[in-house]
This record gives sequence, structure tokens and C-alpha cells, in this order.
Amino acid sequence: MKGKKSIIKGLIIKALIFVFITAIIIISLGPLLWVFVSSFKTNREILSGGLGLPSVFSFKNYIDALTIAPIPQFYFNSIIVSIVATVGNVFLLSMAAYTIARFDWKYNGFFTMMFSVGLLIPGAALLQPLYQTMTTAHLNDSLTGLIIIYMAFGLPSTIYIMRSYFKTIPREMEESAYMDGSGFFRTFVSIILPIAKPALGTAAILEFLLCWNEFQFALSLTSSNSKRTLPIALYYFKSQFASNYGAMFAATIMVVVPSIFVYIALQEQVVSGLAAGAVKG
Repeated sequence: MKGKKSIIKGLIIKALIFVFITAIIIISLGPLLWVFVSSFKTNREILSGGLGLPSVFSFKNYIDALTIAPIPQFYFNSIIVSIVATVGNVFLLSMAAYTIARFDWKYNGFFTMMFSVGLLIPGAALLQPLYQTMTTAHLNDSLTGLIIIYMAFGLPSTIYIMRSYFKTIPREMEESAYMDGSGFFRTFVSIILPIAKPALGTAAILEFLLCWNEFQFALSLTSSNSKRTLPIALYYFKSQFASNYGAMFAATIMVVVPSIFVYIALQEQVVSGLAAGAVKG
């Protein structure tokens, strides 16, 4: 009798877990799937509501989206900004994180705390001072200004991930390199960075997604189409072609799909890097 109750209890728990996971998947993927299906619908089909399929699967909305907005130019800008900011962020901040993780100096804790505080400050609170700073530095409406800002906003997460991972690396490896005559920089580049590939990959992916999807600063700090990035394409549709929902949904899919593919392709790298860093985080 007791064994039968245990079996029933186990089945109930498994059923609840299944329902919970299914609900999470539906909540996560439902909106994206709805936008994808709607990108093939006509305006009438979208406004009539419903979750049904389009009467005809046509790529007209995608053609309209490419015609109405300068999406190729936005794509190019997003790629340049995301790659340069990611490489600069990961390389420069990994050196800072290595210094914090390895050297015990008087203000180590203070600087670590200051880096962590960056996680708590909302970007909107910094919009006005950053706008004035960029204008004074003549970096307004430029890709260089966006790259600098994105590198700075990725600072807390990159420092946290890299510092945590560096603490898991045995000091004996560096001491052996020093005994063989290797200097600090060479040891860092030749020994430490190759070992820290999982953490580097994690930090790089998070920084890339931040740069690729960022909207607020790209909208406020750029004014010309030649300098704007891909998320602004949605605002472009909304402000001038609000009635063309099909084209707007098609543009939405074109904006989000690359970042989804990047994350899917490298998700194991993200998980392993975070898990490894969490050991001594």
C-alpha cells in the first residue's frame, strides 16, 4: 500500500513538473511564434485577431520591410558596433578582472564593489548625462560613441564572470610560467586566456546580445540612418508606417533571429562558463 502511494506521489510530481515546464515554454516562445506567424498575414487578418494561420504564406511583408526601412544599413551598423564593442569589452575587461582576481591590494574590494554597483543602475538614469558627455566629446551620432557606451555597460557582467573564472585557475600554472621567464602580459595572453575560453565565450555572448538588442541609447544618441542600429528599424516602422503591421512584424523577425541563432549555437559555452564561474563566484 505504501509503495503504491509512493508511485502515485511520484507520478503527480512528474505531472506538475511537466505542466510547469510546458507553461514556461509557452510563455517564452508563444509571443515570438505569434509574431512569426503574423509576419505572413495581411493587415486585415492581423486586425481581425485570432491565432490562426494566414490564408496564404507570402513573403510580401518581408519585401515591404526591406523596401520601407534601410534595414541592410542598420544590419551593417549593428554588426560593426556589436563585434568591436564585444572584442574590446572582453579583452580589456578580462585584464582588469585578472588583476582583481590575482592581486591583493588595498583598494581591491572597493573597486570590485564599484564594478558591481553598475549592475544596479538603470540605463535610463544615465541617459541625460551620457548625452551631454557624448555631445561635448563630439561623439554624438557616431558608431564610436555607441561602441564606447556598450563597452561600459557590459563592464559589470564581464568583470564578474571573468573574475570568478580566474579564481578557479590554479596559481601554480602562472608561477611555472614566471619561472620559465614569462612576463605578466605574456603569461596572461599565452597561459591564462586560453584556459579561460569558456568564461570568455560567456562574457562575449552576453556583451554581443546587449549590443545587438540595445534600443534606448541607439535611439537617443544617433539621429541619422547611416549611424543607427537594427533595433531602431522597429521604431522607424512604428513612427511612419504604423498601419503596416505585417511589415513591422517581418522586421521584428529579421531583428531578433540573428541573436537567437547566436545564442542557440553557443548556449553550451554560456552555461559552462557561468557554471564554472559560479564555483568560486
